[in-house]
This record gives sequence, structure tokens and C-alpha cells, in this order.
Amino acid sequence: MTRDRSRRTGAPDPMRRRMLGAAAVGALVSPALARAADTVTLPFVNGERRLAAYPEKRPLIVLTSRPPQLETPFGVFDDGMITPNDAFFVRYHNAGIPTTIDADGYVIRIGGASVDKPYELKLADLKTKFKSVEIVAVNQCSGNSRGMFNPRVTGGQLYNGAMGNARWVGVPLKDILAQAAPKADAKQVTFNGLDTAIFGGGDFVKALDISHAMDGEVMVAYQMNGADIPFLNGYPVKLVVPGYYGTYWVKHLSDIHVIPNEFDGFWMKPAYRVPDNACACVAPGTAPTATRPIGRFTVRSFVTSLQNGASVPAGVPLTVRGIAFDSGIGVNEVAWSADGGATWREAKLGEDLGRYSFRPFTFGFVPAAGDLDIRVRAWNRAGESQALDALWQPGGYMRNVVESVKVRAA
Repeated sequence: MTRDRSRRTGAPDPMRRRMLGAAAVGALVSPALARAADTVTLPFVNGERRLAAYPEKRPLIVLTSRPPQLETPFGVFDDGMITPNDAFFVRYHNAGIPTTIDADGYVIRIGGASVDKPYELKLADLKTKFKSVEIVAVNQCSGNSRGMFNPRVTGGQLYNGAMGNARWVGVPLKDILAQAAPKADAKQVTFNGLDTAIFGGGDFVKALDISHAMDGEVMVAYQMNGADIPFLNGYPVKLVVPGYYGTYWVKHLSDIHVIPNEFDGFWMKPAYRVPDNACACVAPGTAPTATRPIGRFTVRSFVTSLQNGASVPAGVPLTVRGIAFDSGIGVNEVAWSADGGATWREAKLGEDLGRYSFRPFTFGFVPAAGDLDIRVRAWNRAGESQALDALWQPGGYMRNVVESVKVRAA
């Protein structure tokens, strides 16, 4: 849930020009120019990746350098429920990303055929002339865990690190739209940012139904974990759509249009579509008969304190930590198994930072000597849970199977 924050009454924060710099621009073209740290092998075929430090980032897993696609090393998620800004994953679709942004002159244009009062909103006014709110919310790439699909699918072969949880501060989108006076025929709202297409696909424009855009939770954020949003995560303003996949979280937000029709641009149709059925899945290797735009998260849970192939002491109490989240209904139960799902017990839930946040959990037991197959499964307040067997779809989206972490006790 969101929390009102007092309106700023003092002088606005000093505006400044934010830039990546020449060396950093080169790093965006070639990770060899970024500060190299190491390599990592992800648990699927052709899973070897470089780790490299980009501007404002610690070493992250490099999937592609142009456009930047940087995955968070999974161990970060065991350090705390809030993902640090310098460890937060990066996902661009277009190679033409901005490298210099003048915050002092930055404006968001609000208009479209279905408003009576189009206007331009300066960044300073966004920060000082609206009541701000704060929300803790997970941003997760639609293709998070795509590399684990079997049969394999095309697209970025990600492990489980294309997600992160942050405290976002900004202005409810409904308040920004209200000043533009949407007309009665308003059907959808479109969002565009400063990145541009170079290699095809067209400008990255996303859309939400007007009712969703006006729900009070969709936010135009200007702060992330108490600081400016990192450049590669969308500085200076980013659309935050709690409970929805990251494809809607438009970076460097520059244009908001209210329209009387359903937007059918490339990144809404045919891109980012899922099978239009209850499971959003089809039989492996087949095509769906109908599709719909991807929407809300599925329920997910992960063990964070153990890695596949780890060794633990036999006969010694073992405490296991993990995280769970869903689309905002709220996780209220996590079960665990150490025998591959043959028997299950209840885990202990930790601090609740809000229904859109990661929820920590722990459980403990004394492992006997031998091989262990540790699994966790979460439920939300609506009774929704994770699939016991992996579902499949051609886009490689929305994976939420119960994961297996195999360790040896000796």
C-alpha cells in the first residue's frame, strides 16, 4: 500500500545535468570497456556470463551490452528485502538510450486526444507541487527466469535475477492526469520515454487502461531507495506500476497521452503477449490460439541462502532463508520441503513491508547425511500458488514453478 508523505515546502533540490560520460557510453557499447570483475555460469546451456560494473552499478551479470541488459547476481537477494540501487537489474529494449539528461530543463508532456487541458510538467514542479507518496514494490522483468524454460524459447536467457524490490517515492499518476482533465471517452493512457529504436521494433510505448492508470497506485517516481533513480534504471522519472511486470515501468518518462481507443503499437501488440487462458500457457512447442497483453505477476518464492550444489553440515541445525511475492494480493503462507515435495511444513514469515514487496521467510531443520532436495511454495490471500510442474509459453514469460535447490549434507 502507498503512504502519504508531507509536501515539500522548502526550496527544490538542486537541479543538475546528469550524464554517463564518454567512457561510460563506450561501456554501454562494449562490456570490455566496463570495469570487469569476473564470470559466472548460470544453470542452463550456454549460461556463461561476464560480470561487469556499469555506471552507478556494482558488477552485474551482462546479458547484452547494446541495449544494456544487466541481471542481479542472485546472492544479493539474501542480503535484505530492499535491493540496493547499485545492484538493481537493468533492462532496455532499444539501443538508442539517452546519455545526458538536463534535469533542470526536464519536462513530461501530458496530452492526447482525450484530455481537455494538455500541459507540460517540469521536474521541479513534480517534486514540489504535488503530494508525494511512497510504496515498496517489486519490479520484475516479464522474462525473468526465461533461461530455465524447457523446451528453450527465444529471447534473453535470464536466470532468476531480473527482479528487485525498492522503496519508490513519487506522485500518483491520477493526480497528474487530473490536471489534464481527461474526457469521458478516455479509454487508455500511453507512456513513452527518451530511449529510441536503432535496430527495429519502434519507439518503446506502453499502455494502461484508464481505470488502471487512475487507481491511485500507479506512480510517476523520482526517487528510489532514498536517492535519485539510477541513470540506467530511468533517471529522472520512471513509471511505477505495482504488481505488474516491468515492461510497463517506462524509464526516462517523457510523454503521457490519454487516448479514446485501445493502443496497438508494437510493444503492446504483437510484443509482450501471453496465451489468453487461465494458466497463460500452452503445450510445449505449440502456439496459442489467442493472446492478451501480459499483466500481473504470478506468485513466486525462492530460497536465497542456499545455492544448488552447496554442501551443509549433517546433524547440525540449518536455518534456511528465502523471499516470496505476488501481484499485490499479499503472500500469507509459505511451505517448505526437504525431500523433493514428498512432505511439506510451514515456514515462518518475516516482516511485511507492504503487499507489493518481497516477503521474507525462514525455516529450520537438522539435516541427516545425504542428498537434499529443498523446495518452497508460496500462497497469497486469494489462495493462488505456484505450479508444481513448469508451465510453458512461447514468449518465456511468467515462470513461477516451485524451484528445486539440491544440496548435500555431510
